[in-house]
Amino acid sequence: MDTMGDTTEPRWLSAEEQRVWRSYLHATMLLDDHLDRQLQRDAGMPHLYYGLLVQLSHAPKTRMRMTELAKSAKITRSRLSHAVARLEQQGWVRRESCPSDKRGQFARLTEEGVEVLRRSAPGHVAAVRQALFDRLSAEQVDQLGAIMRVMAEGLEPQDAQADLPWLR
Repeated sequence: MDTMGDTTEPRWLSAEEQRVWRSYLHATMLLDDHLDRQLQRDAGMPHLYYGLLVQLSHAPKTRMRMTELAKSAKITRSRLSHAVARLEQQGWVRRESCPSDKRGQFARLTEEGVEVLRRSAPGHVAAVRQALFDRLSAEQVDQLGAIMRVMAEGLEPQDAQADLPWLR
């Protein structure tokens, strides 16, 4: 019985659902590790940092408010601040004050950051292809895309006040 007084039996996973769930967890852990090791080896950065640089490269004027970058990366502001400090040490990102909000800051991709992305993107896309897309048929790629969209839509927070890590 839970603390809400609900006495209904949980909807346990069937044997097949349990098998699929464990396969999903195993595959995503292996994929995350594979991509992280490739980026560490080839670009000297973890997958998270690469993702931040990519986000900034696609942002208008290659900059984003720190709070928006934390939300889009789904990490806490504290973790983002640490990551941006490391990226600043490398010369790949620069913080800038926000003229309209004295407390706000932007993270901006530097020319060096653009260059490290240019050099590391080919190896990263090759690792993604090798680990995922080269293993799937075109039909499986379409199915995976549809499944991921349904999952993301169902998990996207509807409540702006939700207690989410990237809002802390």
